[in-house]
Amino acid sequence: MSPAVPAAAAPAPATTARRGRVVTPDRIIDDGAVVVTDRHIAWVGPAAAAGRAGFGDAVAAAERTPGGGYLLPGLVDVHCHGGGGESFPNARTAEQAMTAVMEHRRAGTTSLVASCVTASAEVLRERTAVLADLCERGELAAIHFEGPFVSVERCGAQDPTYIIDPDADLVRELIALGRGHVATMTIAPEKPGVTGDDGVIAALIAGGALPSLGHTDSEAGPVRAALADAAARLDARAEAGMPMRCDRPTATHLFNGMRPMHHRAPGPVPEFLAAAARGRCIVEMIGDGVHLNPAIVLDMFETLGRDNVVLVTDAMAAAGMADGDYVLGSQPVTVADGVARLSEGGAIAGGTSRLIDVVRTTWRGGVDLVDAVYAASVQGARILGDDSVGALEAGCWGDVVVTDADLVPVDVLRRGEPVA
Repeated sequence: MSPAVPAAAAPAPATTARRGRVVTPDRIIDDGAVVVTDRHIAWVGPAAAAGRAGFGDAVAAAERTPGGGYLLPGLVDVHCHGGGGESFPNARTAEQAMTAVMEHRRAGTTSLVASCVTASAEVLRERTAVLADLCERGELAAIHFEGPFVSVERCGAQDPTYIIDPDADLVRELIALGRGHVATMTIAPEKPGVTGDDGVIAALIAGGALPSLGHTDSEAGPVRAALADAAARLDARAEAGMPMRCDRPTATHLFNGMRPMHHRAPGPVPEFLAAAARGRCIVEMIGDGVHLNPAIVLDMFETLGRDNVVLVTDAMAAAGMADGDYVLGSQPVTVADGVARLSEGGAIAGGTSRLIDVVRTTWRGGVDLVDAVYAASVQGARILGDDSVGALEAGCWGDVVVTDADLVPVDVLRRGEPVA
């Protein structure tokens, strides 16, 4: 009988390190390092402490960020319609959708939610199937439906032809087609069929998704009622120990696509602000300098705190591209001087920035860099219910964005691997 041949030892996990100004959820480590082993973050801390942690050699050999540059967590965008010339609402194939994914990934968004727009039920079914496949492959983080249950009066770039009243059965069908990957749906709270046991909020939360109130012409009352309905259902799931992504609904791009606040006709904005201040809502902000003045973004950080806001892009196909003609769903869009508007009517039609651009604009507008990064990473992960992304912390995926001193990305790691 031949002697047993010993099994070959498994190769040691690959270890790499980056060194520079490390932006953690709580502070900036001026001379810090991030060590990635086996595709996950193994250690984060001051470079001088790496030896005591067992990573001295890796950090000593680490590539440094360019002059005064930063190490950021991979960013998490929970509202994005496309980029690189392609859009998720128009993507019939995985290849088309991946063009948009890679445009944002190369710029540091390592977790991306694909947002659809108002369309026919059949088109939504088709897009959901394509996007759910990419979620299951790990290329997308989740799916967001912006409509079709929105306000005609505040539809923005949504095609009013396909806006319909809330339909809980359609919600349940889309959630089933999404195979557990539907994260959020934007709904106008003033429409019929939103609240109650047979409403779309109940269907969304039962299906593991969150309502996101927006594109609304509502007065204050329906907004408060919808937020209360969502809170009660989310609280009930928490008390029963049932799974859910997040314990709070969201507000779709605060201020944009909603009735403006007036002291005699308050509309939805004060309700969102009050709920966020109570920790019962997370408000999206498109801090690209186009959708919102940076001053009001700063005001919201100071008023609500970073735990109640999330930075998003609302990007469409022109993100990362030149001015020209594009489409968003069924709507023709013209981009001039980097601003996307409907070719007819002139309404702003999504953003052209990547999330790192939003962070940079927000930072230059006066928001502390740690807080701006937090709102573009930890907060998105919180909405998704995924604590494996969004922070430079041991145990998380090795998602690291290397930038220069002006927050221009020079290198991106996703799951510990360089992004081409």
